[in-house]
Amino acid sequence: MVAPCPTSMMIGTKKTKGMGIPTIDLSMERSKLSELVVKACEEYGFFKVVNHSVAKEVISRLEEEGTEFFSKTSSEKRRAGPANPFGYGCKNIGPNGDMGDLEYLLLHTNPLSISERSKTIANDDPTKFRSAVNDYIEATKELACEILDLVEEGLWVQDKFSLSKLIKDVHSDSLLRINHYPPVSLKGHNKNWDPSKLEPHQLQSDKSNNNIGFGEHSDPQILTILRSNNVGGLQISTHDGLWIPVPPDPNQFFVMVGDALQVMTNGRFVSVRHRALTNTTKARMSMMYFAAPPLNWWITPMPKMVTPHNPSLYKPFTWAQYKQAAYSLRLGDSRLDLFKIQRQQDSHLAPTSP
Repeated sequence: MVAPCPTSMMIGTKKTKGMGIPTIDLSMERSKLSELVVKACEEYGFFKVVNHSVAKEVISRLEEEGTEFFSKTSSEKRRAGPANPFGYGCKNIGPNGDMGDLEYLLLHTNPLSISERSKTIANDDPTKFRSAVNDYIEATKELACEILDLVEEGLWVQDKFSLSKLIKDVHSDSLLRINHYPPVSLKGHNKNWDPSKLEPHQLQSDKSNNNIGFGEHSDPQILTILRSNNVGGLQISTHDGLWIPVPPDPNQFFVMVGDALQVMTNGRFVSVRHRALTNTTKARMSMMYFAAPPLNWWITPMPKMVTPHNPSLYKPFTWAQYKQAAYSLRLGDSRLDLFKIQRQQDSHLAPTSP
């Protein structure tokens, strides 16, 4: 089934909207399920899934590890950083000057990398931390693969496992990120967290949410599996630029279409732009599994998505090339513009057919 979730309205700008977020029950009949997944990807690039296979214990263990780490002193946390790009980061988002009111852990999902990072993140009990992270990654990877298989079924792609194979590949470049947004004072009186400049359109009708914790962007990967604690702050943008607050649901997951999947579907799906607001009274913690292909994999539209009347919109590029482009730009920049095929629109400039 697809059901709307209640949302709150924003104020202060005409670019606001209160509407339902698609909710998809993964236990329903498969052919209908794949149809609804495709529809949600087309219309929003975003949806919530319920009746998933991820055990609550797997979720709670990672949340406990995250809470324990972020409650440490600043000097203890800095031993796990600076993020370059992996490890502990604070306020800095990427290498080009983007800032946010958050701290985070960024991990590659390679088990050897996790094992090494665990020694600096949880030096008192790295085995416990490593186990919680690995179990969460395996569970969310399976969920991502299930959704990608449903996407290909819904699109009637011949090889229904071509996308999930990329995620399961031993050289997959998938990542896990844990973001922690401490409470931020509206006037910036919190001694440890100076808020960024506040603008009217950053306010919700509920004044407990006020500052931008993580600025507007899309995720570059294929798919994002997101889960947060019971504190709001996530907002998504519709294709026409309207911002929708997403009510938190700590027992469920939210799915986001990434840039790579936009290319693979030749623009039929559009990666969802989103941002996170901070809260004045409660800390928000979110956990994202970013499903990505191997670095040397070529990102191109699936053959099913290209026809003479619907030619490819993008130049071929490897995942490594796209990551390099992403790191060269600011957070909110449209990275895919660099790879779009420019076609002449004026008929007098276009070459004539033989």
